This record gives sequence, structure tokens and C-alpha cells, in this order.
Amino acid sequence: MSRFEYVVVSIDGDYANLKRRDIESDELKLVARALLPPEITEGTNLLYEWMSYSIVD
Repeated sequence: MSRFEYVVVSIDGDYANLKRRDIESDELKLVARALLPPEITEGTNLLYEWMSYSIVD
């Protein structure tokens, strides 16, 4: 299964903009906040694995 590392760039209402950390990319991914851990803030590091997001240090 694939693993992807993201950082929360911004939060806009019910959505968050995520940027990949594990590769060089300027693209942002728009994700519904309902799919993310409730305690995220801008700058939170996330791991996407097994079709779910979790907070990492």
C-alpha cells in the first residue's frame, strides 16, 4: 500500500489544502476536513496510509 506525507498549508471552512512533503511538488490537494483528524491546524504534518490520514511529528 502507498504512503504519502503531507503538510496542512491552509484551512478554508470544511476543506484543507495539503502539500506533499515526500516529493518535490508545488501542487495542493484539497481534502474535506471530515476525512482528516479533527485536531489539525495549519502546519500539521500528516501521513496518508491505508486510505486514512493520521498526524505525525
